[in-house]
Amino acid sequence: MRLVLVTRRGCHLCDQALAHLRALGHEPLLADVDADGHLHDLYDWRVPVVLVNDEVVAEGKITLEQLEKAVGTGAG
Repeated sequence: MRLVLVTRRGCHLCDQALAHLRALGHEPLLADVDADGHLHDLYDWRVPVVLVNDEVVAEGKITLEQLEKAVGTGAG
């Protein structure tokens, strides 16, 4: 499973999503929406965005329950 968190500096919702993913035992790849023009075009105001195998599984205000359902638990 390829797990990516699209984030930006200073985004408290992004920090929260990362904490939730880590609490579930995952360490996602981090992608800065402001450092990549393509990501910016796709997700600018949608961050945080969680992608599993390049498909959006969660975005915006993300709960632990959403992520547990979308990615499960275990080492990522």
